[in-house]
Amino acid sequence: MTDVAPPGFTPAPLSTPARTATPAGRPLMLCLSHLRWGFVYQRPQHLMSRLAQSYDVLFFEEPLFAEHVQPQLLASHPAHGVTVLVPQLPAGTPHDQVIAMQRDLLDGYLAQHRDAELLLWYLTPMSLAFTDHLHGQVTIFDCMDELSAFMGAPPELIERERQLLARTDVVFTGGQSLWEAKRHQHDNAHAMPSSVDIAHFAQARALLPDPADQAAIGHPRLGFFGVIDERFDIQLVDELARQRPQWQIVLIGPVVKIDPQTLPQRANIHYLGAKQYEQLPHYLAGWDVALMPFAINASTRFISPTKTPEYLAGGRPVVSTPIADVISGYGTSGVVSIADTPAAFIAAVERALGAEARDSVVVQADAALDGMSWDKTCNAMKEQIECLR
Repeated sequence: MTDVAPPGFTPAPLSTPARTATPAGRPLMLCLSHLRWGFVYQRPQHLMSRLAQSYDVLFFEEPLFAEHVQPQLLASHPAHGVTVLVPQLPAGTPHDQVIAMQRDLLDGYLAQHRDAELLLWYLTPMSLAFTDHLHGQVTIFDCMDELSAFMGAPPELIERERQLLARTDVVFTGGQSLWEAKRHQHDNAHAMPSSVDIAHFAQARALLPDPADQAAIGHPRLGFFGVIDERFDIQLVDELARQRPQWQIVLIGPVVKIDPQTLPQRANIHYLGAKQYEQLPHYLAGWDVALMPFAINASTRFISPTKTPEYLAGGRPVVSTPIADVISGYGTSGVVSIADTPAAFIAAVERALGAEARDSVVVQADAALDGMSWDKTCNAMKEQIECLR
């Protein structure tokens, strides 16, 4: 996942007028999300901001809780045609009432748009708890990850997904291996791997100014951007830093669901925190090799990391642990090395640092990215949706 938040996300009272008017008569795309628009800029934001060219997008997030408040919806407009809706509920509300309050708030909002054609886009099956009474012209399940394998997944998620699949018209998966698993559960499932904004990350191929918090870090630099969570191989990064103290490891992204105290602390490991999407090419431009040190566990079995094409668009060689979709998608590219042990990982980085590798990486990266774009992915999804309307 790309680890950034676009600027301008400031929740406002629902009565605040939209910044821009949208054409009348457009379908209403209700996206039910477990991810916040303002946390990390990744697949949902890329897709919804593009789908907003054809649909009025409502991005409905999980609740926020506060003391001494009445249930209400907070709204913001982070992109043209996109309205983010966040339920704000009283702290301490019992779970069954949380569900009922979300249902009531959403129904109240949709009542203002009762004449619009409704399309339902689920990012999480858990949202079915307060939307199972809604009937969209088309119901879409964008299964971007195997959420049941993630740390802290609700025990009822598997059953909710079964229910959602039974009523879904089309399923999109975030990668090929996830499609292999879901195609046996739904007869209209399509692999729609996450893509890349090539022009954005290609800025890293130019000589960009080094960000202030990276400028003093020496070379060679090995970099990673993304969420640092249970999918991150802490031991591998520690071993890499221990065995090659002259290598500087730059880690960009928030630490989520794991104790920050468990992260390795060495002089050549640099935690720079979360960055804005617009900043990422500037950091990437200063790296010699891009890293994907994912742990091999249940939470990474079906992932299709968006950072692979983002690194390549930036013209950087990549070293990754053996993630299935990385192997199938980029394993023969010549610019993405796969390593299954610390020793193999170190050897792959050493090869990537070689002069010959640097000379050939851009050509190989361009070949690996040929024909890839978020526009193409989004258009393929829209075609499936329009066929069902």
